[in-house]
Amino acid sequence: MKTTQETILILGATGKTGRRIAQRLQADGVPVRLGSRGANPAFDWEDRSTWAAVLDGVRAAYISFQPDLAVPGAVETVQAFTYQAVKSGVRKLVLLSGRGEVEAEHAERVVQNSGADWTILRASWFFQNFSEAHFLEPILQGELVLPVGNVAEPFVDVEDIAEIAIEALTKPGHAGQLYELTGPRALTFAEAVAEIARETERDIAFVAVPPDAYRQALEQAQLPAELIDLVLYLFTTVLDGRNTPVADGVQRALGRPARDFSDYVRRTAATGVWASEE
Repeated sequence: MKTTQETILILGATGKTGRRIAQRLQADGVPVRLGSRGANPAFDWEDRSTWAAVLDGVRAAYISFQPDLAVPGAVETVQAFTYQAVKSGVRKLVLLSGRGEVEAEHAERVVQNSGADWTILRASWFFQNFSEAHFLEPILQGELVLPVGNVAEPFVDVEDIAEIAIEALTKPGHAGQLYELTGPRALTFAEAVAEIARETERDIAFVAVPPDAYRQALEQAQLPAELIDLVLYLFTTVLDGRNTPVADGVQRALGRPARDFSDYVRRTAATGVWASEE
């Protein structure tokens, strides 16, 4: 069967999902354009003059907004990009969205009303937050402190998200689909950290603290005010139990169950990324 190879734009190409999507498409010989500040041509969400060059000749795009769809102005920016993308000839849009975020749902509607074929990937928190970003350093130090209590989250594997995105970008059957993506079970942060501790045979503690105390710690670390507001919003609003129910998006999209957190912990521990710094 003859297939037409058309350029696919991957925004957030250096991020957890975008990097995996781009690498797999490139390995399959699919023409890929990387959307990041360091790419050539460069892409910057905050500099709209960079958009035209990355959209030139593109027929499908993966949209991952940084740092999060919940930040002020994100929806308007996604709307402007989506309009320009469709105007330039993009026919398929795949949006990475977040569960339980009102702003993310507004961005979803922008893409749904764009006139292009669309697929929405509405994801829960990533497994890989424990190994590739926010939580890695505290885990290496032996104590993860967060402003969240006994709330369970059905964390999802980024590998599943990437696989679904590739299917949606390259194959028929996913247009007009909103996939709510979770793992097969919900865990509290304490339970997730305990699994990592058991697999690595290390003493790793999880400590819940009040949001105000966490804010003070971030302020003392001199993080930007807008980033502090985003972090506190995600922990106190999104992680309030609204997202605890497990969804069937991975099964619907791929015809198989979502990967389990324990499988992620085993394969990640084997890489040595959680080995003690001592």
